[in-house]
Amino acid sequence: MGLSDSEARVCAEIARREADLVALVSDLIRFDTVTHAVGDPPRQEATLQAMIAERLRAAGAAVKVWEPDIAPLAGHAMVPDGFDFAGRPQLLARFAGAGGGRTLLLCGHVDVVDVEPRDRWEHDPFDPQVQDGVLHGRGACDMKGGVGSMIVAAEALAALGITLAGDLLVSTVTEEESTGAGGLALARTVRADGAIVPEPSGFDVWVACRGSLLPTIEIEGRAGHAGIAPRPPEDGGPVNAIEKLGVILDAIRRLRERWANEPRHPFLSPGDCVPTIVAGGEWLVSYPAACRLECHIEYLPGRADADGYGSLVAAEFEAFIREAAAIDPWLAEHPPRISWNVGGVPPAEVAVDDPVVVAALGATAAVGRPGRIAGLDNWHDGATLTVEAGIPAICLGPGDIHLAHTATESVPVAELVACAQALAVTAMRFCSTVPA
Repeated sequence: MGLSDSEARVCAEIARREADLVALVSDLIRFDTVTHAVGDPPRQEATLQAMIAERLRAAGAAVKVWEPDIAPLAGHAMVPDGFDFAGRPQLLARFAGAGGGRTLLLCGHVDVVDVEPRDRWEHDPFDPQVQDGVLHGRGACDMKGGVGSMIVAAEALAALGITLAGDLLVSTVTEEESTGAGGLALARTVRADGAIVPEPSGFDVWVACRGSLLPTIEIEGRAGHAGIAPRPPEDGGPVNAIEKLGVILDAIRRLRERWANEPRHPFLSPGDCVPTIVAGGEWLVSYPAACRLECHIEYLPGRADADGYGSLVAAEFEAFIREAAAIDPWLAEHPPRISWNVGGVPPAEVAVDDPVVVAALGATAAVGRPGRIAGLDNWHDGATLTVEAGIPAICLGPGDIHLAHTATESVPVAELVACAQALAVTAMRFCSTVPA
């Protein structure tokens, strides 16, 4: 299905605004919104949100900017102890529809990952540069480029006086790169019939993502002098905690093989467990009395609990590790201690025939950037919207995800324009359709 006359008019208006779109994304990049750890002071999140709020109000939206109350979120898997939103507000804007149509939410995060190692950048990562039609800078594709595209899409619709049947919501959140708490706060606030997160999908429509868990395994050994021939452990001799870690790593390898052999998901890689941090030992000439292993588990939507999270996967992991440890005489008497770090996020999946998927696929084709249905092996804020708020949320955005978190982060200007066009057309088709 090609563009209707009104859709073509909107796309032409967005193309006319190319310079403004590049300027907007460049302005967003200039704000230092590097994500934080608990206790860190805010950066420029509030100033950035105020700038976006001013633009959207000028376009005719009703805008709410707020620092969510952390109390209702305390204890959630995404919310670490001591976390708050002080200085890091969330934003939700509403372009009211005429009534009778679906509500579409466009949502993007404004925080970015650290720029280190800074010396790998060819220029200041907060000083955006356009070279050969490509915009460079921290956040260019992940995901200030997508945020700029969704803002300009909404502005173009409003400027042309196109009133949708349903509401169009535009939201910018913080904390996606750290805790996920910004999207969680939004999910507890917003209601919509569908959502699009313009992460750098390269115009594919991501309908699924994996969830994650973050276990820590602590292994007990027994100290002793490394330069003296040891007595047997049963006679009080030393036990090398680092060597005992080998038992656990072998168990993790076998668990990964089991998950890799499970039925394939059509859009996602199999579940996985990647050892990411090892720390152990106390002194150069001593047997290590303790060792710690941290891992990153990714699991498929079909493995989630009834509440959408991963306690069943966590239980399977713990049972597998303890079963393996029980075979080793030392570990059987001194079982590994397993704890779970805050930061686990849910998997999600949206049906391929959901109206938001159909509208988005049709829109990408109509603007000359036909995408395919696919998935993101990692997680995004849309999963939180799907699980916590029951909003079918997909990703559709400009740029290459493989450039995210790198010193070569960039996004083609032509893709920014095409993304804004695709989002505007999706909104026209999705919001103007009366729900069944």
